[in-house]
Amino acid sequence: MIKLIVSDIDGTLLKDGGNELNPELFDVILKLRKQGMQFAAATGRQWVSIERVFDPVKEKIFYLSDNGAYVGLHGRNLYLNTVDSQLILEMTREIRELGLTPMISGPDVAYLDERDQKVSDWMVNGYKYRVEQVKDLMQVQGPFIKVSAYCPANVDSVTKELRAKYQDRLKIAISGDMWMDCMALGVNKGAAVRLLQESLGISPKETMVFGDQMNDIEMMGQAYYSFAVGNARPEVKAAARFQADRNVEDGVLKVLKLLIQE
Repeated sequence: MIKLIVSDIDGTLLKDGGNELNPELFDVILKLRKQGMQFAAATGRQWVSIERVFDPVKEKIFYLSDNGAYVGLHGRNLYLNTVDSQLILEMTREIRELGLTPMISGPDVAYLDERDQKVSDWMVNGYKYRVEQVKDLMQVQGPFIKVSAYCPANVDSVTKELRAKYQDRLKIAISGDMWMDCMALGVNKGAAVRLLQESLGISPKETMVFGDQMNDIEMMGQAYYSFAVGNARPEVKAAARFQADRNVEDGVLKVLKLLIQE
């Protein structure tokens, strides 16, 4: 029996950067919960964004935010994995030197330079983030859980050398075509799913996960019922046991509706 369902958001449930879920998903989550199935949103997004996107059911789901650095639920943080502040600031400088936009994430707020107004507006209005603009990111005080680099396109190739340089000091994940996320070593969505499974007494054989991007691969190995949506990267499809329809065709919702016992 399935007891835990975990889904990525951008590219899996939504178009990347979107914020309007199919309202039917909320009803399905509540029905599955009555059948004994828990739901968790696993994303590179901030937990505040999860709450706003899942507002009708925000008190009924788990949050695996910032690629697993934050694990919690409505009004309560259960697990937080911070990164050394000096390492975060060092990576911030490196991101700037590449000509990219850095964004530093604390547990509850993301920080951007005042000069990055367009990115800030996008994060607030598009991703529904809680953002604070500052005169200088290098003066922000921790704790920190992530630093991200925004690149308009081809972030994978643009940051290749930088990722190689820091691969032994940070867990670095590519989240779509525009974002590189850097967390503490050992932090990923799969580790967050495992932590939640252990807390709830749920096994991988009782778990179903959905994803589309490279930062979803680790959680594919943490569930027997691992699904890549139809628009997923080839590497994700190779890591998953099953395939769902594309995100724009409500692939995840179609699979979840099959679990409902009328």
